[in-house]
Amino acid sequence: MAGHRAQWKGFIKFGEVSCGVGLYTAASTSDRLAFNTINTATGNRVNRVFIDSETEETVPKEGQTKGFEVESGQYIVIDPEEIAATIPQSNKMLEIEAFIPCREVDDVYFDKPYYLVPDKTGADAFVALREAMSRSKVAAIARTVLFRRMRSVLIRTHGKGLIATTLNFDYEVRSSVKAFEDMPKMKIEGEMLDLAKHIIGTKKGEFDPATFDDRYETALAELVKAKIEGKALPKRKKIEPSKPNDLLAALRESAGLKKTEEEKPRRTAANANAGDGRPRAARGTAGKAAAKAAPQRKAG
Repeated sequence: MAGHRAQWKGFIKFGEVSCGVGLYTAASTSDRLAFNTINTATGNRVNRVFIDSETEETVPKEGQTKGFEVESGQYIVIDPEEIAATIPQSNKMLEIEAFIPCREVDDVYFDKPYYLVPDKTGADAFVALREAMSRSKVAAIARTVLFRRMRSVLIRTHGKGLIATTLNFDYEVRSSVKAFEDMPKMKIEGEMLDLAKHIIGTKKGEFDPATFDDRYETALAELVKAKIEGKALPKRKKIEPSKPNDLLAALRESAGLKKTEEEKPRRTAANANAGDGRPRAARGTAGKAAAKAAPQRKAG
């Protein structure tokens, strides 16, 4: 992958077949605007330092290590080499354990996506795997050591290659049952449900990531530019929250029915002013026709 550095290099293995591959970051925040922390008194940049909690002295990077708190203020020191020794030797092998239906994994388990790209010597085995998975409509579950942790990885076909998404472990995913345990039991039907379905029908579209602009990032860029050029700063637009009487009224408004409902009283009032329910011009024409058709009385 030209111009990019692999986050991990190793081998992917399926059955007795293996080939060299690399994992490349699929999503990055490096293009976002970045701010530094500034001392408001001097205007100088502030550097982050680590301070000993007791002596309050600065601790250099080489003097820092990991530790696990066993009691308040009591720690077991864990050396990085000791951590590395506990990691299985399969840290360079992405071994496929099973092939599963593509949509079997709930995306709540998705962590980070990586492009899985073959090296120059393993392209034929890689392409064979990709084509077989594509035609069989399956994804693959594999495991390896990534960034000093054993990780489960979901591998799917993606364009000319494969995409590998690290998965959260079950203990890391919070229970959806607990998240929704306070949801009230209710049944929505009738006009309320029909209006909601109507709104969905009018908003149907297709997913195109190019149409989703980062408005926050754009606003930050405009702010920075205005500050550099000494121009007036952009003002925040005041948001007027809607205050519907109830959910049904809000749904009617969203479905475009508010205008229709408001026009009815005006039309009724206009008809009432017309007397017999016909426009004035129509009443005048009808009156003239009736007078012309009526028999003429002779004088005397």
